[in-house]
Amino acid sequence: MPMPAMTTLPLSVYSAAQSRELDRLAVASGIPGYMLMCRAGAVAWASLRRRWPHSRRIVVLAGSGNNGGDGYVLARLAQAEGFSVLLLMVGNHQRLLAEARQAQTDALAADVEVLGWQGQLPEADVYVDAIFGTGLNKPPTGPHAEAIFALNNSGRPVLALDIPSGLAADSGAELGQAVLATVTITFIGLKLGLLTGRGPVCCGLLEFAGLDIPPEVLADILPAATRMDTGDLAAALPPRARDGHKGNYGHTLVIGGDQGMAGAISMAAEAAARSGSGFVSVATRPEHTVVITARHPEIMAHGVNFAAELQPLLARATVIVLGPGLGQGAWGQALFTAAIATGLPLVVDADGLNLLAMHPAHSSRWVLTPHPGEAARLLGSSTEAVQLNRPAALRELVRRYGGAAVLKGAGSLVSDGSNMAVCPYGNPGMGSGGMGDVLSGVVGALLAQGLSPGQAVRNGVLVHALAGDDAAQAGGERGLQATDLLPYVRRRVNPCHR
Repeated sequence: MPMPAMTTLPLSVYSAAQSRELDRLAVASGIPGYMLMCRAGAVAWASLRRRWPHSRRIVVLAGSGNNGGDGYVLARLAQAEGFSVLLLMVGNHQRLLAEARQAQTDALAADVEVLGWQGQLPEADVYVDAIFGTGLNKPPTGPHAEAIFALNNSGRPVLALDIPSGLAADSGAELGQAVLATVTITFIGLKLGLLTGRGPVCCGLLEFAGLDIPPEVLADILPAATRMDTGDLAAALPPRARDGHKGNYGHTLVIGGDQGMAGAISMAAEAAARSGSGFVSVATRPEHTVVITARHPEIMAHGVNFAAELQPLLARATVIVLGPGLGQGAWGQALFTAAIATGLPLVVDADGLNLLAMHPAHSSRWVLTPHPGEAARLLGSSTEAVQLNRPAALRELVRRYGGAAVLKGAGSLVSDGSNMAVCPYGNPGMGSGGMGDVLSGVVGALLAQGLSPGQAVRNGVLVHALAGDDAAQAGGERGLQATDLLPYVRRRVNPCHR
């Protein structure tokens, strides 16, 4: 049987239920279930050989579901090539399903050593996690939890089959404790939980194998989300017309910067300018205007003591970025109320989100940019509850408040109420102050240039994440500052000139 090829990660992303339906449709299309299992085991074995070419001792930990069946196939193939192989059964293997039972029978016939889990890991060069698949919905217990703990403390590489055991396929939440894989190879459909929340941490390097499923099988299911890709930017941000001028590209008004917080609004404004807004104005505390103008002479800084002084600025604006350094005092609340009363598109960030949580409203014209803590306040929930099911939290945010939103964090999620997208870019160095201010400025500028709220936040998140990766590549993740992104933001909003 020819081995199915591995491919780059697909753009379509599926839920756990959709992934299981893809499996069912593949079988219904005429591919026997055991053949799919053999394909999965073969491509996983090829991945192991490629990643760890000098390994000789392989230990496979197999659960009692079809994921364990994939592990039996891999063990059989490794045995056939002369490797030292041991398969440890985790859980009750007396109740294996038909395909997994066949995989076990074939492995035993090939003289694979199969033992029950006894609470300890034998020495190995590489461990294979085939304990749980996408059906897990509660924390592992008993021998399953013991095996996961042992893998994570082995100090050796771990290859996870389809999904790291203990990771929720829908949400990317870690159910108790999940396997921290070195490499994860996933099959047929890319699962949303692999790309968000704890997914990127647990997966390590992520590979994909479609197992030669007919395209019509995939066409039968609408994906739960799409994976953002660098190629998206060229379509959304084409080269400008040769007769374009600043009046064509919108006027972004950034409102915020209460006492002591000039930096936040300054970064948001510069990000808007670097992202192509034709004009950028700032409404801030009067004492901040000199500093902002000195640093950014292209930005028009206006001192505002009272909400009434905001009206002339609102009249000239195309888009409002509301919240960087705004504060939650009387000054910030007055400006917040005046801004959301306009008919202008808005990007609501930082204290703008905290004030929105205090004074809930619904609008189709805004973009909300919360991190998990801000999302929790908007939903009257907790940060832990948001992180436990990030996709559900984002859907509820958009349902409750309208418009489009991003739930920031590892694997940022974006939704406009109809479509969800996940960003696989960005890095831990971006966990520093001011990154959200830069993002709000980028999204505001894209709104000002005519993108819809959904388009602006999706492409703004992508630009921001890629610029963060560019900056990290140039100087490393540790010590990365928000302003380090700005030169790379300009490059990323000009994709046709890269």
